[in-house]
Amino acid sequence: MKKIAISIGDLNGIGLEIALKAHQEVKALCDPIYCINETMLQWGAALLGVSVPLDFKTIECAEEFFEITPGIVSEKAGKASFDSFVTAVALTKSNNVDAVVTLPINKEAWSKAGIIYKGHTDALEDMTDKKAIMMLGCDKLFTILFTHHIPFKNISEHVKSKTLTKFLIKTYESLAVENIGVLGLNPHAGDGGVLGDEEIKITKAINRANDELGKNVFFGPLVPDTAFTQKSLERCRHFVCMYHDQGLIPLKALYFEESINVTLGLSLIRTSVDHGTAFDIAYKNKNPSVKSYANAVKEAIKLSENRSVLDF
Repeated sequence: MKKIAISIGDLNGIGLEIALKAHQEVKALCDPIYCINETMLQWGAALLGVSVPLDFKTIECAEEFFEITPGIVSEKAGKASFDSFVTAVALTKSNNVDAVVTLPINKEAWSKAGIIYKGHTDALEDMTDKKAIMMLGCDKLFTILFTHHIPFKNISEHVKSKTLTKFLIKTYESLAVENIGVLGLNPHAGDGGVLGDEEIKITKAINRANDELGKNVFFGPLVPDTAFTQKSLERCRHFVCMYHDQGLIPLKALYFEESINVTLGLSLIRTSVDHGTAFDIAYKNKNPSVKSYANAVKEAIKLSENRSVLDF
């Protein structure tokens, strides 16, 4: 059974509640190791009015004891969530576990704690000295973002044939999945250059990537407004998107509660829930969904089982 390190996230949010609620389901899938100090675990469980399962295996982190304040952005909670994450990554890098699954952090809390990273992904890039690829989705649909957190007005300048070719090849090497659709950037995928010429570069990248791989893995460029119809989803379930909202709007409209975040292209496997800390419902017995968390664990297990074909 695979060992998975669980980074517990911001303790002022719903991460701990989700971990406790889903423990029996997760325990049936893998051997989870929760990166949280026993004192903080017992404190959080008491606030939730639940008992900690006897087989809830933990590992001590560098975090210091602090008072959990549900729904509040806190420097100490930010530091604790970062310490939990660092512990989980260290376990994975030392091969003591097979993958990391992260529960939600609060970026403002990280900033208050003086942490230089905006979030998990850029921290992982620094920790592994590799450029990450962001993939989000679920079994029914995965969107792979060529660009993500950049202003919309700057997207077209990033669409370059050589850069996209390398991105496509790395995507295939990370996933070992064939039949991946690639979206165009412009309406109607440019209409043959009438509405923009970026699709010419995208086509070159698709052809070069397929040539280098020696098989037709990628196809497109697809018209963005029809790429996610039911007919298209019957053809494939992985799509390379040119920018953040192009991939996330259809994903969250169709599969909001089920979707997860997967970091590809690194020297370790990391998956995450695709939702935030939900401060508004933390410790209020609002019964938060565990679908995203359970799916993140399942995908981490799947990727770790395919480790030999990943780009390490």
